[in-house]
Amino acid sequence: MKNQHPLRSALYLPASNARAIEKSRTIAVDAVIFDLEDAVAPESKSLAREQLQTAFETPDFGGSITAIRTNPINTGDYLKDLDTIAGCQPDAVLLPKVSSVDDVETFEADAINRGFKNDCSTWYMIETAAGLVNLREIITAGRESRFRVGCLIVGHNDLALDTGVSLAGGREFLVPWLMQLVLHGRHFGISVLDSVYNNYKDTDGFTTEAAQAKTMGFTGKTLIHPVQVTICNEVFSPSDEALAEARAIVAEFAKPEHSNAGVISLNGKMVERLHLEQAESLLRQYS
Repeated sequence: MKNQHPLRSALYLPASNARAIEKSRTIAVDAVIFDLEDAVAPESKSLAREQLQTAFETPDFGGSITAIRTNPINTGDYLKDLDTIAGCQPDAVLLPKVSSVDDVETFEADAINRGFKNDCSTWYMIETAAGLVNLREIITAGRESRFRVGCLIVGHNDLALDTGVSLAGGREFLVPWLMQLVLHGRHFGISVLDSVYNNYKDTDGFTTEAAQAKTMGFTGKTLIHPVQVTICNEVFSPSDEALAEARAIVAEFAKPEHSNAGVISLNGKMVERLHLEQAESLLRQYS
């Protein structure tokens, strides 16, 4: 995956839509997820794979991270998807419904058999009760995999269906589980993307939910329509004040008198080397 690339916005596009694939080259989105799963009808799966092979013959997608979402591991299309991905060589493979360490290990063996490059990252969709229960073990296995896990993505629609939680009043009853995903992602240093907002015409509702996701600690959000991209990038980008503070922290620690300091005082606040690392990471992505 592209080094130090921000991951605020990730747009799903159906791989069966050739026009959408070509348009994705001009969209200022951080990642494009070419979908072979939910967005593609069963009778269009073969066509979708063919179109991806053709599209990736010209691998320039405007600087966006490229990911391809497979069908679930236990389906007949999954291995066909991997054959296509081996030829396309995207930055990442998105595995849906990752529910156990077995899923991680199965994908690794299948990808090795198809000659996947070791720098191909894996992204896991967490959208089942089992995926939540086994989350720590899944991430640990993914960090040890040849195809290292780089991102977790919430699939709240499937998660609600699998657990019986109602979304009638919004997603308030899912919030404790969403926070568990954020907690694990932050602990292991992995990006965590919030789920899609289903009504792309409701820009106010989308903005509100994106702002909530940022407050909860998500690094970004998945999208279903290009109209959501600009809003999403704005919501999840650091403010000018945050960037200025990061530059000030880096400059202060760079002073000779602070070269070995573990803690300094900056503008009346205590600043640790942990904050320096965070500031440097932020500036690498947004400078």
